[in-house]
Amino acid sequence: MALEINAKPEAAEADGTRTGGTKNDGSSTGGTKPELSRQISGLDALELAAGTRRNPLSRAWSSVWPMASAVLIALLAWQIVVWSGWKPSYVLPGPGDTLPELGRQLTKGSFWGAVGLTMQRAVIGFAVSVVVGTLVGALVTQSSVLRRAVGSLITGLQTMPSIAWFPLAILLFQLSEQAILFVVVLGAAPSIANGLIAGVDYTPPILLRAGKVMGLRGLNLYRHLILPASLPSFVAGLKQGWAFAWRSLMAGELLVVISSHTSLGVLLSQAREFSQTDAMISYMIVILIIGIVMDRLFGLVDGAIRTRWGLDGD
Repeated sequence: MALEINAKPEAAEADGTRTGGTKNDGSSTGGTKPELSRQISGLDALELAAGTRRNPLSRAWSSVWPMASAVLIALLAWQIVVWSGWKPSYVLPGPGDTLPELGRQLTKGSFWGAVGLTMQRAVIGFAVSVVVGTLVGALVTQSSVLRRAVGSLITGLQTMPSIAWFPLAILLFQLSEQAILFVVVLGAAPSIANGLIAGVDYTPPILLRAGKVMGLRGLNLYRHLILPASLPSFVAGLKQGWAFAWRSLMAGELLVVISSHTSLGVLLSQAREFSQTDAMISYMIVILIIGIVMDRLFGLVDGAIRTRWGLDGD
């Protein structure tokens, strides 16, 4: 009987050691905790290794081949339409006629001067739009009365076609750079303002309360808390604003022709008037490429934000 009584505490102690319980003196054995920590560390190391296993060349190729495939598919579809005989070749030339013309345009200094003027207008118009849209968005988010007064108006301006502003712009500013800038700002600023408003609206209230407890008020609250928290939505608004600015600018350059100011829109209009379809499509391809490059730049900014916030799953 004594042997059985002595054996039970030993068995209980052994079981407690295996299950991570407590010994008779009350101290924790933690038998499984070191093993669990080693397993979690191993999983973390495996995940990190999986994220860094791909070399830069493979990452570059994985980002290039989808776009290259899309370009090849588009060129093939274009050539098939030409082969179908839907339109004569002088109306719709194929890639074999257009791409050499694009190469010739790229060697001309006048072409690059036109691209430079268009990009200068785009950068200035977009910069002014960012300032105006950010100020309007910040004011609307700070005043409920102002939000009820102009909130729907901002959305209405965003949905309004930019080309509808040009008759008014020409009346106000004649055929000038100010007329183009006026329409570009009206096309882009509402999207930027709505992006900031959406970002502020979706800022977690607990962050706002924490910021006020830490003494953030007014401009400091915006600078150190609200703007960083609303940055993803704000960048999305900037991206959309650039798209509207670019479309408004192209429409403006087609409608507002300023003497001695040759831009991409002017070259496009001249090619249409002289029935130079291959040159016209070449300019359209350049406009498309610029739009794609800007989209990639905004994508890099968005990717950097996602990485900083720990949202990048790659």
